[in-house]
Amino acid sequence: MAATDQASPAEPNSAEPAPAQSGTSRRRLLTGGALTAAGLTVGGALGASTASGLLTRNRGAEPAQQESPAPFGEERTAFYGTHQAGITEAPAAHAAFIAFTLKKDTDRDALARMMRIVTDDASRLTDGRAPLTDVEPELAADPSALTITIGFGPGFVERAGGAAPAWLKPLPAFEIDQLQDEFSGGDLLILVASDDPVALSHAQRAMLKSVRPFADLAWVQRGFRSARGAHDDGRTQRNLFGQVDGTVNPHPDEDAFDDLIWVKDGSWMNGGTSLVLRRIAMNMETWDEVDRPSREFSIGRRLDTGAPLTGTKEHDAPDYHAKTATGMPVIDDFSHMRRATSRSARERILRRPYNYDDAPLPGAESGSNTGLLFASYQADVLEQFLPIQQRLAEGDLLNTWTTPIGSAVFAIPPGCAADGFIGETLLS
Repeated sequence: MAATDQASPAEPNSAEPAPAQSGTSRRRLLTGGALTAAGLTVGGALGASTASGLLTRNRGAEPAQQESPAPFGEERTAFYGTHQAGITEAPAAHAAFIAFTLKKDTDRDALARMMRIVTDDASRLTDGRAPLTDVEPELAADPSALTITIGFGPGFVERAGGAAPAWLKPLPAFEIDQLQDEFSGGDLLILVASDDPVALSHAQRAMLKSVRPFADLAWVQRGFRSARGAHDDGRTQRNLFGQVDGTVNPHPDEDAFDDLIWVKDGSWMNGGTSLVLRRIAMNMETWDEVDRPSREFSIGRRLDTGAPLTGTKEHDAPDYHAKTATGMPVIDDFSHMRRATSRSARERILRRPYNYDDAPLPGAESGSNTGLLFASYQADVLEQFLPIQQRLAEGDLLNTWTTPIGSAVFAIPPGCAADGFIGETLLS
């Protein structure tokens, strides 16, 4: 299915909407000499902020001091910082992955203009303020922890005249794949996430309008997790097979976290990360035919607690040497858990999966169109993600009920300061 298990090594601004302005004035404002930020470097321009914990809602360099948490709906996640938001914060309940294909006449200078506009719009929306050309500004007032994360595909980097990391390319073909163009590839990715689907929809529309002069929409994939407050913070979510999905994740408190997630090579990607997005179709009808013991055997975990078949609690260490009375492994070698378990301290990824449950396809015999948007962040796709995915493709019992139908890899550039823009390290 997806890499869902790994072994662990032994003061908000006013929400008052800004008045709408003409597109001409907007572009003059955002692309004029005052905001070109020529020669701006990440090291010299950014504050000392660093990524916060997975349960953090504010990641600014100097977060506002609040006597109590913001009311639900009014929560804001700082846009500016060393790293982009939407990666280490607690995952929002709703997300939309939006990919674009650059227009043929969008050159390097146009890319810089686009990214200044996109950055300004995204910073306003996440702060509960309307973009300059917003004609529904009231919808921006309650962002509900909105985050907007921007990624570049190989085509974007090539058009910008930059050097792409070795991992910025499509994943190798796997025998289990049945990839569809409408869920794969892309030159530009904008990931919008919020606890409120209305805030998300509004932000998505605003981003589409900003990018439209420069790129064409390639695809949109929307997903969801458990509603905010449905479970305690930190509880592992379940996918639509009922299994806990992503028990073992590196945590920002770990010494190794920065090396696992953030690129540190001194290039334009320094302080950024990579995103692999895999769309995994789940055959709910045939899964329904499988009894509970067989489901647990294929996963290697108990469905009720998420514990390994050799343990009693979700986070118990699995015993891969344990045998049954007949001498068979308790956790099968081809169980999803066993195949996805990391083989080294470096082979670890940060997983932020989302479920999807779309309308059944016309003429399809199945009554469901259900699956998982498996999103994985890591510093190096080739070293960290690919070995795990190869093992899953070669022999994972869950492959009986799952099919990868979409795949994309994006470079997530570093964050920026308030006087900069996302992608400035590549385009300035």
